[in-house]
Amino acid sequence: MTDSTILAGIKSPSDLRDLSSSDIQSLSAEIRERIIHSTSINGGHVGPNLGVVELTLALHLAFDSPRDSFCWDVSHQGYVHKLLTGRTDERFDKIRSSDGYSGFLSRDESEHDAYGAGHAGTAVSAALGMCMARDLNGSGEHVVAIAGDAAFTCGITLEALNNIACSTKKFILVLNDNEWSIAKNVGAFSKYFNELIANPVYNKIHKDAEAFLSAMPGGKSLMKFVSKAKRDTKDLLAPSSIFEKLGIRYLGPIDGHDIDSLVHFFEFAKQSDEPIVLHVLTEKGRGYPVALKEPEKWHGSGPFNKETGLMANSPVGSPPKYQDVFGNALSLIATSDDRVVGITAAMPSGTGLDSFQENFPGRFFDVGIAEEHAVLLAAGMACKGLRPVCAIYSTFLQRAFDPIVHDVCLQNLPVTFCLDRAGLSPNDGPTHHGLFDISYLSCIPNAVIMQPRHENELQDMLYTSINHGGPAFIRYPRGNALGVPISSTPVSLDIGKAEVIEEGTLGSIWAIGDFVQEALAINQKFFEKFESKFSVVNARFIKPLDTHLLLEHAKQFDHIVTIEDGVLKGGLGSSISEFLSDNRLNTKVKRFGWPDEFISHGNSVSQLRKLHHLDADSIFEAIREEVSYKLNVDKQLVS
Repeated sequence: MTDSTILAGIKSPSDLRDLSSSDIQSLSAEIRERIIHSTSINGGHVGPNLGVVELTLALHLAFDSPRDSFCWDVSHQGYVHKLLTGRTDERFDKIRSSDGYSGFLSRDESEHDAYGAGHAGTAVSAALGMCMARDLNGSGEHVVAIAGDAAFTCGITLEALNNIACSTKKFILVLNDNEWSIAKNVGAFSKYFNELIANPVYNKIHKDAEAFLSAMPGGKSLMKFVSKAKRDTKDLLAPSSIFEKLGIRYLGPIDGHDIDSLVHFFEFAKQSDEPIVLHVLTEKGRGYPVALKEPEKWHGSGPFNKETGLMANSPVGSPPKYQDVFGNALSLIATSDDRVVGITAAMPSGTGLDSFQENFPGRFFDVGIAEEHAVLLAAGMACKGLRPVCAIYSTFLQRAFDPIVHDVCLQNLPVTFCLDRAGLSPNDGPTHHGLFDISYLSCIPNAVIMQPRHENELQDMLYTSINHGGPAFIRYPRGNALGVPISSTPVSLDIGKAEVIEEGTLGSIWAIGDFVQEALAINQKFFEKFESKFSVVNARFIKPLDTHLLLEHAKQFDHIVTIEDGVLKGGLGSSISEFLSDNRLNTKVKRFGWPDEFISHGNSVSQLRKLHHLDADSIFEAIREEVSYKLNVDKQLVS
């Protein structure tokens, strides 16, 4: 898709100042059209970006990027910002794919991306840090934090709010209120923001702000949207806003789709000599009816037909997604075990817990974007005899490391953690890849860590974990399972017991998760070419290891190969190597996993694996070289 006339002429934000008001309105429509077109091809965060078109335009009209800095919370809503900062080329139409731009903001991508992100709750703290650095440096630039209402369910945001007034006098926070994070927002803050909108007592502009805004062109008309309540009436009927209690001036609510009004408010905020929050109301999915109708579905989507809004669904008969297998298995187990409760951090549908919520609404708990709280909540429940199951993406569980160590594992509490998106989340990139969980969990006493090779094993692992009596972690990838039939009755696995799937003489391959299938494919290649095979082991348990089988194989074979969907440092291969070294066994270990670097976004799991030599062909060649002497192959053939 080629850029239309106005958007094609925007090479930097300064170009916006040459446009008339009608041109800006036309540009808004062009930007929405471009976002819908690009995301229909690659998928992406459709609703959030359609909702901030006018807000982003107003920010760039009022401020001077890159001198002034924008900190977008999560930054998944940064597509408009990308288009206004010189990224209108074909890489935008390939966004989230190998040759395209990242789906998030990145300091490596543009000087206009003042702060990179991908997780919620970071913007206010980061922006405050920038403000404090600015004050220390004696420079005068502006720093703006743009945070959705969902970010206020995140503890980090609340910690930052507590620190602002005592740290700087110039701080601008835009509260982008669309009532949604991914799912409908939950908790007291969501209710509080709704009351701010609904109660006219709160809809106010301070006297100096009213005077400033009224004097500007169009200022009188914007007053109709934000009503002013007299101070004595306000004090009688309602307390001051929570922001003002924290020393942050509150103005709003403000129409987030009225560019002129937004620019006026931003100009006032630039003159403010105290921290200020502008409460902006936006519609998630604005300009695309299907996205407006179903905000949760269109928060992030796969490719879709932009004319009909129909998603590109999996072919009929495709295996279920792992997240849905988990949700159904949890419901099955909970039917006969009333101790089971489900906990998520703003991801009911993404984790598959929506089916559990439907079946057991009284035993389902969505705590908002608050992973630390989710883990501590589970710990408290476990102390009272429940069997909580926390379903949290691997990348987001990183945020709760201390409660995992200090509150769950130290007390050896029976909490089950289901780590969705373990491995790669290819289009999302490094902020969302779940590659570190094995390493950061393996060092914790009492932790049991496992990964299924197919959907039936996931159900058995979930049943095993719930009945284990201590902390257990199950990791599984994004996407479809293998299509293996799922038993109507889950069984308990022997903790720490691996499974030998194939017997061979060349050595032993220990694999976890979907890499077990790759190991079997590699083994088939050896058999076809050399009529020799490895023993293939489905390790199942990363911790504790099946040391009995490992000792047996170490004595039987010269080579042990490990394949895992996590970083090599501190992973399954490392644990096996350490065990063999501790037992003074000289068996060679060849490890395959992800390198010590952040993995970029890409088209698919298979494409990224091939790029990093973790596909079956690359692993086969590497292993063949190791065992060439056993194959009686000429060195020239090996090379």
